[in-house]
Amino acid sequence: MENQFFKNLEKKTGVNMKDVFELANSLQNANFKDEQTVRGVIKRVSQIANKPVSKEMEDKIVQSIIKDGKQLDFGTISKMINKK
Repeated sequence: MENQFFKNLEKKTGVNMKDVFELANSLQNANFKDEQTVRGVIKRVSQIANKPVSKEMEDKIVQSIIKDGKQLDFGTISKMINKK
């Protein structure tokens, strides 16, 4: 992909693409049935997006992913965070 594309995306969203790629790489072999792992991912996405997540919201997201089997991706977490 083109660097200018990522620079424009960073400027528009305020999200550092390097952080996003590092997170994506760390997720490749992650165990999403493990509550601690899922909580760590939620916290990292929250930091990258600069959107605080309350303990109650974090618990709902964890419940949704671990017990309900929802897929863990940026879109799922983002939608849940933005429902506040």
